[in-house]
Amino acid sequence: MKPENQAKRPGWVRRGEWLETMPGRSILTAEDRMAAACRWLGETVGMPDKLLARLLRENGIQLKGDRMRLALFPSREPGIEPLWHELEVLFEDDFCLVVHKPSGMAVHPDGSGGSAVTLDHAVAAHYSYTGQSCAVRHIHRLDKETTGPVLYAKNELAQLVLDEAMRRKDISRRYAAIVKGVVPKTLRVIDLPIGRDRHHASRRRISPGGQSAVTRIVWQEAWREATLLRLELETGRTHQIRVHLSHMGHPLYGDELYGGPQGPELSGGHRLNRQALHGESLAFSHPWTGEAIEAADPWPEDMLQLRARLEASR
Repeated sequence: MKPENQAKRPGWVRRGEWLETMPGRSILTAEDRMAAACRWLGETVGMPDKLLARLLRENGIQLKGDRMRLALFPSREPGIEPLWHELEVLFEDDFCLVVHKPSGMAVHPDGSGGSAVTLDHAVAAHYSYTGQSCAVRHIHRLDKETTGPVLYAKNELAQLVLDEAMRRKDISRRYAAIVKGVVPKTLRVIDLPIGRDRHHASRRRISPGGQSAVTRIVWQEAWREATLLRLELETGRTHQIRVHLSHMGHPLYGDELYGGPQGPELSGGHRLNRQALHGESLAFSHPWTGEAIEAADPWPEDMLQLRARLEASR
C-alpha cells in the first residue's frame, strides 16, 4: 500500500527489537484503538498488508498512552556466511544500508560453489562486527565489474517497501559511463528489448522477443575520441547499459565482452581492466519516514585516471 500522506509520519526510536513512535493521541484515544492504529499504519506509514497482518497475529503491535510499539527489529540470521572484506558504508540506519561495491566483486554468490567473497558476504560480516542481527537482503544488483552503491534492507518492512519501490521504478540510479566515439546529442533515450545471446552464454543482445529495457542519457560531455555520459535506468536488465550503448555503436571503454576499446595507459603502465561504468548515486524514499535519501558514491581511481587521459587528448 502506498502512503497517502508522508508529511504526517512521526519520528521513531528503536528500543531493542521494538520501534517506538507517537502517531497522535487522536488515533490512540479512538473507541477501537487497535483498529485506528492499523488504519494509521496502512494509510500514513504505508505498511504492507502482509506485514501488518503478521504483527497483529504475533502481538507485535502494542499501545500505551500516546505511544505505539512495533516489533520491527526481530533478531535474524544473516542467511549467508560472514566473510570479512573492507566495506565502504555510504548510508546506514536501522532500516537501510547503502554500501559501495568495488570492481571485481559480485553482489551475491552465483551458485557455482566458489570461495570468492561477495558483497553479501561482506555485508554479513559488517552486521556481525557491529552487533546487528539482520538478514542480508540486497534490493538490486550491479554487474561484477561495475562499481557503485548497492541498497540493502535491514528488516521486513524495509524489504517490502523497497521491493515495491523498485517495481514502481521509484528508486533512482544514476550512472557515469565513458564510451567510444562522440555520442550525438540527439540520442536521449534508448528503448530496445534485451534478451540472451544464444551463441554466447555470458552475453546479452538486442532481441525483439526480449525484455523491455529503457536507458536515458541525461547529460554528456564529448571529447575527441570518447564521450562521458550520465545515465538513468527505467529498467534493470542484465548488462543493460553495456548492451544498449554497444548496439548504438558506442561501447564502454574496457568492455571486451561488448567490443569496447582498451583505452590509454593509466598510472603504472596499466590499462582499464573492466568496463568504464560507475554508479554515481542512488536515491530512494526512506521506508519509515518517507524522507528523500540520496547516497552519492565518488568515482573510483581507475575511472578518474581514464577521464583525465581522454580529456587531455581532445
